[in-house]
Parts: sequence; structure tokens; C-alpha cells
Amino acid sequence: MDQNSYLEFDFSLSPKEPWSDVLAAELGELGFESFSETDTGIKAYISKDLSKDLVFDDLMTFTSPCEVNYSVQEIQKENWNMEWEKNFHPILVDDRCSIRAPFHEKPDAPIDIIIEPKMSFGTGHHETTYLMVEHLLEMDLSNLRVLDMGCGTGVLAILASIKGALMVDAIDIDNWCYLNSIENVERNNCANINVFEGDAQLLEGKTYDLIIANINRNILLNDIQFYSKSLSFKGTLLLSGFYKEDIEAIVEECAKYGLKYENQRVKNNWVALKFLN
Repeated sequence: MDQNSYLEFDFSLSPKEPWSDVLAAELGELGFESFSETDTGIKAYISKDLSKDLVFDDLMTFTSPCEVNYSVQEIQKENWNMEWEKNFHPILVDDRCSIRAPFHEKPDAPIDIIIEPKMSFGTGHHETTYLMVEHLLEMDLSNLRVLDMGCGTGVLAILASIKGALMVDAIDIDNWCYLNSIENVERNNCANINVFEGDAQLLEGKTYDLIIANINRNILLNDIQFYSKSLSFKGTLLLSGFYKEDIEAIVEECAKYGLKYENQRVKNNWVALKFLN
């Protein structure tokens, strides 16, 4: 099997909203690595060697309120940049933080982050990344020890570094994200960011003043126990990657470990929650 080969699923949804976000979340659970929005739905990408185990019956039932059609084509991993250049547009968060690709013109913004997304999640376009950026822009990160868990492209770790963090650890279980984060950290000249490949087991014995975790509901519910152990006294935990309907479950799990709900940000039913230790 060609390990450099990916399958591109082009999903057409009717109606498109809000089901494109619902579908993307479900596809993420099935192993799809990245997504791009289209006029009629989304394109989703998965490694060819993982696609043989896909079962879509339950997925189609889950999205039954809308009509779902899709086509599939094979795409080489090295062609991913070209695909992103066609679909990736720069964004500006609260007129303060620009997130763009190297081929975009430099904007007039106090913070300018350059991201080469490749197959990684985290360009700022998805609501959860956008919400986390908003949270970080409102915080004083001076001299904080920061963890970006499930770092994707490394965009949130880079923002934390630019905003004055003392040191930042960026962790992702996916090798492609790990390598992409290293590239983006170097591209943005963030010498105080350390990138690791792995999961929450890497947190043992480490302490952070701020932990950022933009992953998904199930992983968060499993790993909140590890975050709480690594969060310093009066530290802050930012969680995203889930819907408004999941808030109660997340808040209840955090409460088990003494993490107090502070506030939330919402965008198109996606949520980013802030907790204090």
C-alpha cells in the first residue's frame, strides 16, 4: 500500500448547514485527518491504508435529516499543499491576529502568524481554533509555562509564544502534525516551543500554568484527569473541539478534579470553555 497516498472524499450536503460541521466531527472520529469547505459541503481526507476499515452506515444515519452524497478520488500526499493553496484564505481574528499561508501578503495586524497547513488541523478557519485564538488574545501569557495539547499545525502554541509565554510544549499524536508543527514553529521563529509526538502520557511529571486542548469530546473526557495533574495552582485550562450540547459533560468531568468553570465562547454551535484550577 502506498503510504504517501490519501483519499479525498467530496461530500455534498443538502442542506449544508449545520450538517457540514456535524459531518466533519463524525469523520474525525473515523480517522479522517483534515477538511476543507466547499460551496456544497466539505472535502475530507484520510490515509488510504486506514480507509479500508471505513463503515459509513452509522454515519449516514446520524446525518439523516439532510441528503448526503459523496465521491472519492486518490490524491498523493505531496499534492496537499497545492490543494490548500486553492482553498486556504487568510483570516483576521478580532483585528489583532492574522493567520495566513506563506504565499499570502503580509496584513496590517499586530500579530502575524504564518502557517503551512499541509495535512494538519489548525488554520484558524475552523470555529474551535478561532475561539481558542480569541481566548488567548484576551489573556496575559507573560512568563507562563504553556501546553498546546493536540497542537495540529502548532498555531496556538505559536500564538502563546508570541504573546510572551516563557516556554511552550506542543504535543500531537499524529506524526504528520508533529512534523508540520516543527516546520511552522521554525517559520515563525519561536525558539521557546518544544514539539513532541505522543499523547497525554507525556505529561507525567510536568507542570504548566496554561493548558490548551483543542481535540474532541471523547479524548478530552478521557484526558482531563491528566491535564488536572499537570496544571499549576491557579492555572488555566482552555478546552475546545466540541458542541454546546457537550458542555454539561465537560464541566462535570472537570469538576471531578477541582477545575472551576470560568466562561465560554461560542461560534456556530462550537464551544471553547475556560476553567481555573
